[in-house]
Amino acid sequence: MTDFERALVNSFNDFFEEEEIEGIAHRKKQHRFSSQLCDVLVDSPHETFYLAIENKSVKVDSTNKLYFTQHFSTSNGGHQVERISDFIDRSGRKGFLAVEFKRGRGKARKAYMVPWSDLRAAYENGETGLHLDEIREFPEIFRDSEDYDLRENMMEMFT
Repeated sequence: MTDFERALVNSFNDFFEEEEIEGIAHRKKQHRFSSQLCDVLVDSPHETFYLAIENKSVKVDSTNKLYFTQHFSTSNGGHQVERISDFIDRSGRKGFLAVEFKRGRGKARKAYMVPWSDLRAAYENGETGLHLDEIREFPEIFRDSEDYDLRENMMEMFT
């Protein structure tokens, strides 16, 4: 599990506990050389929090775009966007792409929550990826020192 995935799981679970909402965020254990459907799953009897989240981290000083060919995998099951889209459709979850911008040594990371439907539309329309400026237009996942904090704009992100 990457630091970003762990931080996102912890921020969801902290939110649920503090707000006394039934729900749990988790990550399925990944075995070496096996693929997983999504990085973070959120389960809750509340439809708002029945989620599938794929995480990506990009170094903003080395790219200006999150590319479908470079940042997503392809396997026998097809392109990662297609596989996750199929999982979201069949599971009934709401899908999101959480993108963390690594901004270089000494600069705080920033992260954004992109609805999967927007990512999927770009992919299906033949675009090469999402420009980082496009990603910045989506809700930011705010930080509280080293941890991500979903409380401030939870409703903006997921409703």
